[in-house]
Amino acid sequence: MELRLDGRTALITGGSRGLGRAMAETFAAAGAAVAVVARDQAVLDATLAALRDANPDVAHAAISADVRVAEELSRAHAEAVATCGPVDILVNNSGTSHAKPFLDITDDDWHDDLDLKLFSAIRLCRLCIPHMRSQGWGRIINSLNAEAKAPRAQTCPTSATRAAGMAMTKALASEFAADGVLVNALNTGLLVTHQWRARWERMQPGETFEEFTAAVGERIPIGRMGDAQEFANLALFLASDAASYLTGAAINIDGGLCPVV
Repeated sequence: MELRLDGRTALITGGSRGLGRAMAETFAAAGAAVAVVARDQAVLDATLAALRDANPDVAHAAISADVRVAEELSRAHAEAVATCGPVDILVNNSGTSHAKPFLDITDDDWHDDLDLKLFSAIRLCRLCIPHMRSQGWGRIINSLNAEAKAPRAQTCPTSATRAAGMAMTKALASEFAADGVLVNALNTGLLVTHQWRARWERMQPGETFEEFTAAVGERIPIGRMGDAQEFANLALFLASDAASYLTGAAINIDGGLCPVV
């Protein structure tokens, strides 16, 4: 089965690196016009070049914006629409894993995490759903974390924010299913991305990056860490017509690590 997104426009936050970039390139290769939003312009420029290589027949956009700021998010959405067309597929993928002992988390930490991961998604959904609803077709994919279902100690604020994102996924799915707007979440586990490479560089564990990730993978039932392309493949399915009867789901993509289905 070939999954195609011809004639569709996708907007992906956190789209210049890691999972976001993998989705962006995969969606572009499947025929979509893709707008990616992130903060680092140099990295965005490289991503835009890759999107044009993947699909030179449509317009793509790489937009520098801080999704924590409502005005910047509105501007980014407007630029995406102006360049690529009205958004048919929204992927809320902003955020890294911020976690520390609960008593060390300040109000500013909580507000920053909520703005980055939850309110950015709320605001973009509010901007994108009217068009999706009017045409009777839309896809929203919220990139979350399996700890939204099974939080461990010292995983706040991320686990709490992601759990809120999962609840919003279900609520929006129920509200807009009759309009053809399907809303799902992907709950990541341990996937090899630039964030893990940065962690390896900070730790300097005396082993290669491949040895480091292999050791991390030993605690996963499937026996290894996943990769960004495996995540992007599942996102492509959710974004396509093939997923026409799937909404309100929070799918673990974690190699069996999460104890909650």
